[in-house]
Amino acid sequence: QVQLVESGGGLVQAGASLRLSCTASGGTFSGFTMGWFRQAPGEEREFVGGITWSGVSTVYADSVKGRFTISRDNAKKTVYLQMTSLKPEDTAAYYCAAGAALPIITMTSPGSYNYWGQGTQVTVSS
Repeated sequence: QVQLVESGGGLVQAGASLRLSCTASGGTFSGFTMGWFRQAPGEEREFVGGITWSGVSTVYADSVKGRFTISRDNAKKTVYLQMTSLKPEDTAAYYCAAGAALPIITMTSPGSYNYWGQGTQVTVSS
């Protein structure tokens, strides 16, 4: 069983940057595709981005492309979401998720992932 814990959220002004981290424990990290999702109140969970096990391939939602960057350190069992030029519409709870060897085409679907963190809140003020 893999446990995921997110950290790094907070309250920032528009235009600021934040880096979220997600650290895995309790099981193997090997071979897992990692994804970041977000959910605002009253909204459905939305795909933000994902990264394959090797880190070679990343996928981003159009709404964050060019502003957010996903990376991972497999030795530390940690995946990162670097967020820049934050906007008020980026306000949400951010969740990381792990899925075993997901094909890129399935990376955007929440149902593809096996494990989820509890989330970290990001609030961007205007």
